[in-house]
Amino acid sequence: MNINRKLRFQLLVQNSFFVVLFLMLVVLLGYLAGQYHVAKDITQANRNILTQGSVNVLKQMKEPINITVFATKDDASGGDNFRKGMIDFIARYQREKKNVNLKFINPSIEPKLAQDAGVKEDGEVVVEYNKRSEHIIPPIAEQEMTNLLVRLSRTNQQAVMYLDGHGERNLLGVKNHDIGEFGKQLEKKGFKFANPDLTVAQAVPSNGAMLVIASPQVNVSEVEAKKIKAYLERGGNLLWLVDDNNLRGLESVAEYLGMTVSPGIALDMASAQYGADARVSFASLYGEHAITKNFMLRTLFPEAHQVTAIGTDENGWKVSNLVEVAPNGWLMAGKLAKDAKPEFNDKTDKRGPINIGVALERIYGKKGQRVVVMGNANFLSNTFITNGGNLDLGVNIVNWLAGDDQLITIQPMPLKDINVTIPDSDSGRLVAWTVFHGFQYFLPLAMMVAGFYFWWKRRKA
Repeated sequence: MNINRKLRFQLLVQNSFFVVLFLMLVVLLGYLAGQYHVAKDITQANRNILTQGSVNVLKQMKEPINITVFATKDDASGGDNFRKGMIDFIARYQREKKNVNLKFINPSIEPKLAQDAGVKEDGEVVVEYNKRSEHIIPPIAEQEMTNLLVRLSRTNQQAVMYLDGHGERNLLGVKNHDIGEFGKQLEKKGFKFANPDLTVAQAVPSNGAMLVIASPQVNVSEVEAKKIKAYLERGGNLLWLVDDNNLRGLESVAEYLGMTVSPGIALDMASAQYGADARVSFASLYGEHAITKNFMLRTLFPEAHQVTAIGTDENGWKVSNLVEVAPNGWLMAGKLAKDAKPEFNDKTDKRGPINIGVALERIYGKKGQRVVVMGNANFLSNTFITNGGNLDLGVNIVNWLAGDDQLITIQPMPLKDINVTIPDSDSGRLVAWTVFHGFQYFLPLAMMVAGFYFWWKRRKA
């Protein structure tokens, strides 16, 4: 084809027009990228974006969050690399909340500022919110930072009181049946504990956030039971975990709440698909309540009992069902022998689903009063607390009882680190070097050579 001056001019105009359109497209894409942010994290541990639990916590924090990192540039954590790591980590929070402010202070240059802030280690981080502050030491995972923010935003600083001395599941205990791991999680979220001795104290202290009764194994004395009932009559909040229908001397408290507990346990025939015994009930259906709002995690309850409560004009309680288990199972009237096969008795047993938790609420004076009764304490035990959403449900219950409804959210999960172990041999080091530098240098160089080759080949065609 002959190319004359007119055709050459037309090609020049077309190419110039294409270049102009291409540059306009690049500018437009750059503008849109600055206005709109879309992120998709494909890492297993969600290392680049925040989990929904952290996002929910940030949404209810209206005031600015100020984060100050006290780090020298030649610190043991890696100098500038450490600073870049902190900038990238905090950027995940800044994308969700615009008024998260980050600054660095070199304690070697400004020792007075570090001393006034109470900094003791190089790399220490001070987080301030709403005139409250807390220190944290790197390395910092999302769960640790979000728990810190929850503590700073918590409005209720009253202690969680717990009954002790009757074989209860201890909030500080380390045995399998204790609930000490749950207690540790509550402490990380800003709760403090108190252990009033009701045999000596004149009454249950009224300055606590709530009283926890975690399945006593021997009878509570009549004197203590009267003090607990009086505490409820004065508007106190209560979390009561029961493992059977033996109320251990607290019958008067149950009567005051209009509450009953079944003698038999719930049997879940669907447990076999999870490799569990029928005595372990799984829940994925929850009542309409602040505790379980948007709660979609599966929870499990070993040997759970049905709990019911009735609100009346006399007691003024508004009753809400919280958790239903065993939709394909039933509530046994009696006990199931250890090796016996579960069989439904249509005369004595009750078809599922079975409700195993209730929340009671009423107005007392100028404030609200809240009570939660769960027909199972085992789900918060050290053995089962890490299963499914057990921890999240327990924390939601305590947050609601403490009046911190805005902190009811799904908790961020710990990171699942995948470590690659390189064999300590010459061949192992050679493979690691080849793989690492292959992606860093060899593969990009090969793509450049291939691109140049195809360009040259097409030019010669």
